[in-house]
Amino acid sequence: MINLKKGLIISFVMAAGLWSCSDDAEGPLSDIHNPLENPADGPPAGNPDGNSAIPAEAGTEDVSSPDQVVGNGTPESCTCDAFVEAVAEGGKIVFDCGQDPVVIRMDRPAKVFNDASQEVVIDGGGLVTLSGDGKTRILYMNTCDQDQHWTTPHCQNQDHPRLTVQNITFADGNSTAESEYDGGGAIWVRGGRFKIVNCRFFNNVCAGTGPDVGGGAVRVFSQYNNQPVYVVNSTFGGAEGYGNTGSNGGAISSIGVSWTIINSLFTHNTAIGNGGNPAQDNTPGGGSGGAIYNDGNTMTLRVLGSKLEENEVNAYGSAIFFVSNDHSGNIEIHNSTIRNNIGGSWYPVYPSISMHSDTPINVDNSVIE
Repeated sequence: MINLKKGLIISFVMAAGLWSCSDDAEGPLSDIHNPLENPADGPPAGNPDGNSAIPAEAGTEDVSSPDQVVGNGTPESCTCDAFVEAVAEGGKIVFDCGQDPVVIRMDRPAKVFNDASQEVVIDGGGLVTLSGDGKTRILYMNTCDQDQHWTTPHCQNQDHPRLTVQNITFADGNSTAESEYDGGGAIWVRGGRFKIVNCRFFNNVCAGTGPDVGGGAVRVFSQYNNQPVYVVNSTFGGAEGYGNTGSNGGAISSIGVSWTIINSLFTHNTAIGNGGNPAQDNTPGGGSGGAIYNDGNTMTLRVLGSKLEENEVNAYGSAIFFVSNDHSGNIEIHNSTIRNNIGGSWYPVYPSISMHSDTPINVDNSVIE
């Protein structure tokens, strides 16, 4: 194995412009050279050492001809009401909030309507942070939710809507009050296709206990034809004080979903449940997958050009928890670093990765320790 050079994470601390549905505001950020490096407090998007190839379908979507524009050129015009309305209409969504970065505080999640548009692309232009303000989930899509309109008789396996979030930050999402669709502190998705490109996820939380709940930042189910969720050049946590938290899968969680994670950074995420799955006697369950929680049947987890460090668990898989109920899934890790993750047990092959001993795993040009 070849050790990858450890990148330098720089945290910039500046005052961000905060805009909510009530238009409460503070002063905006000053101009920056590359908005993706610092649209608000926190580390940049992506693994600075990541150099894995990005397939065309995993790249950013073209939003040069948007269908919806949130805002009219001023920070005050970029409200959660405007964003919720734009997501309900669907299509390609961009923001016009002025030249300075802004944080839009949400008081409810924006919800995709399944019959509004087959493509839903949300592009923050590197200047927008959507904040759940510690009170609400930020974004929701569910092809099997009747309230969001059914479009096919096979809602669990349909190719649309195809949701992409890109060049945007999700912070302080909180789904702990959700009961029916739990998990996914920032984003909850079922059905269609889902992709994350050039995004950052900071301090999102979901329910803290339970054997099957998880995804402090993101929770996903039922992708079309088991095609993967792409996570490209994105950061979950990235520095102390920015990590995401949930019962399982401190950063991301899924059931029966494949993931391809490219040139991304997962640090300081925590699975805070305890007792595992199934829950041990006299425990609430959970606590597995400090960064990534994969459960279900046939699925593939690909980690390419990515770094998983200083994630933490109470139960199993301080970096990755991967359990295929029918033992048909597999893991691929290339050009990546997985080390210095904390806690857990049950490591039959590699430290910090909990999996069945007969799960195929292919590791190349990576360090796992």
